Amino acid sequence: MTTRYARQIVLPEVGETGQAKLASSSVLVIGAGGLGCPVLQYLAAAGVGRITIVDHDRIDESNLHRQPLYRITDIGQLKVEVAQKALEALNPSVIVNALAISCDPAVATDLVRSADIIVDAADSIAVTYILSDACKAARKPLVSASCVGLKGYVGAFCAGAPSYRSVFPDIPQKLGNCASLGVLGSVVAVLGGLQAQMVLALILGLDPSPHGRLVSVDLQKLEFGGFSFLDAPEATGFAPPFIAPSDVNPDDTVFELRSLDEVAVSPFPQARRATVETIVERSRDVSESSRIVLCCRSGLRAWRAASLLRDQGHQKLALIAMSDINEVYPQRI
Repeated sequence: MTTRYARQIVLPEVGETGQAKLASSSVLVIGAGGLGCPVLQYLAAAGVGRITIVDHDRIDESNLHRQPLYRITDIGQLKVEVAQKALEALNPSVIVNALAISCDPAVATDLVRSADIIVDAADSIAVTYILSDACKAARKPLVSASCVGLKGYVGAFCAGAPSYRSVFPDIPQKLGNCASLGVLGSVVAVLGGLQAQMVLALILGLDPSPHGRLVSVDLQKLEFGGFSFLDAPEATGFAPPFIAPSDVNPDDTVFELRSLDEVAVSPFPQARRATVETIVERSRDVSESSRIVLCCRSGLRAWRAASLLRDQGHQKLALIAMSDINEVYPQRI
């Protein structure tokens, strides 16, 4: 161990005591894509004792320019399985668990409880809110990042710091993704590297702590920014929860906001079709005592529709984010 970790043990901020802290720590990484790859590589290389990877996706050729854990011969294989083998080859002393599942509210609570620190590398707005809620309830630290184009940010939330919802109480009006807006591999490498650094800082107890800090990056201008949100109040207003498809019950009124081109048959037999523009009219016969569940792909349309329904007096609202192909939570990186 001394030889492998010699260059970090010599640091006064690490030492033998810090290395022992790393070896006894467990980290849950949601997403094994552009952000997840550098996070996983640097945590495993640093000697974090147990790493759990959660990702449902398979490797595609378009992933390779920004996800260097994978090779062209890996195309079509599950990311978590290939990543697990690569990390075990990198550092056999690290225990790596691979879960080829989606991170929805049905599993998020148990996943969060199983780890010391949670890394949100899925870059899905729905998953971020789900993890923030679960980490806040469990008082576990959440290191979350997002990256599109040449910009991004990373922050450390919950567990003594305000939650993601306290800093971002509303979903952005527009959601970009790497497929539509593009992204450079080096940009996600920087953001993923910052996530890994925040995780290591939390484990080692570095001072000042990254808790309650957000770092922004603009790599076109080569500028770093950021701020402390330690004094941010927890959101107390409109905050409809994301729920799992399995949480829908027969008494719910479900609105399918995806078009027929996106999904020809809704997975919910009782679902009605609507759009954000027609949701108020289509819901006029729904009692305010009935829960309305709004389903779309990323969660953005569901959030907008819920905002309109709240203005009409509906308080019992829930959101579901589902992809149009696999009916799972989407990833943008």
